[in-house]
Amino acid sequence: MVSTNAYQAARQSAAMIGRSDRGRILVSGADRASYLHGLLTNDISALAPGSGCYAAYLTPQGRMIADLFVYELGDAMLLSVPREQKDTVLAKLDQFVFSEDVQLVDVTDRWSAFAVVGPDAAKLVGKVTGEPVDVLHQLSEHGNRRLRFRGGSAIVARVTDTGEPGYDLHVETADGAALKQALLDAGVTELDDATAETIRIEAGIPRFNRDMNDETIPLEAGIESRAISFSKGCYVGQEVIVRVLHRGHGRVARKLVGLVFEDGRAPSSGATVMSGDREIGRITSSAVSPALARPIALAYVHRDFIDEGTRVSATAMPATVTRLPFVHRERM
Repeated sequence: MVSTNAYQAARQSAAMIGRSDRGRILVSGADRASYLHGLLTNDISALAPGSGCYAAYLTPQGRMIADLFVYELGDAMLLSVPREQKDTVLAKLDQFVFSEDVQLVDVTDRWSAFAVVGPDAAKLVGKVTGEPVDVLHQLSEHGNRRLRFRGGSAIVARVTDTGEPGYDLHVETADGAALKQALLDAGVTELDDATAETIRIEAGIPRFNRDMNDETIPLEAGIESRAISFSKGCYVGQEVIVRVLHRGHGRVARKLVGLVFEDGRAPSSGATVMSGDREIGRITSSAVSPALARPIALAYVHRDFIDEGTRVSATAMPATVTRLPFVHRERM
């Protein structure tokens, strides 16, 4: 159940989300950028110190191994990946290191992280870390800075995958509890999982292992504008992506869409989406939207039913296909 107080804090002031669901891999060495550039979907070689990007790691068949955030720290790159995919990603990356000057280290247990989101996120992150608020405001999406917290190393990065824009704070594990308490003392409200998920779903942001998996092509999930560079050179899985874009004109068999239900309870993940008597898809995430006061869901549906306004149903409840996101920031 959504916490009204926590939801309002995220929308109107600031709230924090524990990031224990993320794994972290540190990539160092002089060849780190060119090495990752040849494996990931986005333009890694273009990253300057303090910048970052969203990307995907694909199989040769164009299916997703994981989505991830890449942060160029200046002397190394930090990869933030879904924790359940971390070991797979690390093992596959390691397979392609031959003579390159590249070192891969699993640093998941060395760091503790929290996302601070909401309109007052910069002010309160600045209060806790000592970083100037204007500097935090100036960080572009995925932009990052090194800083110190309680004398230890820390990193702040601009994030949007939570649904409400804000900042990821990475600190040494020994300082994790102190960071959490400092944020609470500064007036940041802690988000429970259900409320955090509702905010993500309202923003229409797909989550790996929920809305994407190892059978997903990025074009199906609609992440290509954020995760794929269409001007870079080769990367694993590129041939499939290019074939779909050029020969298939970008049409895939199914697409992730938003569904708004008229009333009732939010349907369960995995529920079948119907058009009359025809099965056309399945629901991946759902919630009752506080902003819309209606149940909403993310669902993959057959490409013939993706147009906005298309009428469908799930668990016998009528729904309408809508554009994502469900909720725009200016409506808050």
